[in-house]
Amino acid sequence: MRTIEKYIFLTTGAFLAAVALEIFLVPNNIIDGGITGISIMLSYLTKLPLGAFIFVLNLPFLVFGYKQIGKGFVISTFFAVTVLSLGVTVLEDVSPLTNDTLLASVFGGILLGIGVGLVIKHGGSMDGTEIVAVVFSELSGFSVGEIVLFFNIFILGSAGIVFTWDRAMYSLITYFIAFKVIDLAIEGLDEEKAVMIITHKPDEIVETIIARLGRSVTFWEGKGGYTKDNKGILYAVVSRLEIAKLKMIVKEHDEGAFVTVHDVYDVLGGQFQKRSIH
Repeated sequence: MRTIEKYIFLTTGAFLAAVALEIFLVPNNIIDGGITGISIMLSYLTKLPLGAFIFVLNLPFLVFGYKQIGKGFVISTFFAVTVLSLGVTVLEDVSPLTNDTLLASVFGGILLGIGVGLVIKHGGSMDGTEIVAVVFSELSGFSVGEIVLFFNIFILGSAGIVFTWDRAMYSLITYFIAFKVIDLAIEGLDEEKAVMIITHKPDEIVETIIARLGRSVTFWEGKGGYTKDNKGILYAVVSRLEIAKLKMIVKEHDEGAFVTVHDVYDVLGGQFQKRSIH
C-alpha cells in the first residue's frame, strides 16, 4: 500500500511540474534550473520536443547515480523523469494560461515547487544534476545545495544568451519561488517546533503538557553548571500554534524556567498526537 501511495505522489508531483513548464514557463521563454533548464533551451534552439530532451539528458545521470547512490532512489527518479517527459509531451499543444511574464514566473514557480517537493518528499528527484551534486559533495568540501546552486547560476545565466536578459531575470524569480515552495511541500504548512525546558518543577510541567496538549515529553535529570543544583530537562515537539500555550504552562509552574524553541522539519513516531487547542 505504501508503494502505491508513493508512486501516486511521484506521478502527481511530476505532472504538476509538467503543467508548470508547458502552461506557464516554456511559452513565455522562462526556464528552470538543472537538466530541465538545459532541455528548454535546447528545445527552443533545435525545435525538437522538450520531453525527449528531458528524458535523454537525464539518462546518463541516472546510470551514474545507480552505481554511486543506489537503485531505490534512481528507480523513483527514473519514474518521475518519465512522467515529467510524457507530461510535457501531452501538454505541448495546450494554450498557456497567461502571457504576462511576471504572472507566469510566479505561478509557474509555485506549481513547479509543489511538484518537485512532492517528488523529493517521496524518495525521488527530477533532475540529474542533483545526483551529481550528492556524489561530489562527498568528495569535496561543498554541500549539495552549493553545488546545485553553482550549476543553476550557470544555466540560468545562459538563458540571457539564448533568450533575453529580462527572461533570465524572470527565470531567477521562478527559481527562487520554486526553491521556497519546495521547502513548504517537503516540510508542510503545519510547522513543528522542538521545545527544551530546564526547570525545578519538571513533574508538574510534564503532567500539564500531557493533560492539556496531549503531547509526549522526554524527561532527564541535569545539574546547573554555575549553581550546581539539580534541575529537570524536558524535551517536547509541538505545533507552531501550541507554542504560546506551552509557554503559559511553564510559567504557571516555574516562572524561572529556561525555555528554548527550535524549528523541526520532520517528525516520525511519538506516543501522543496533537489535540485541538482549548
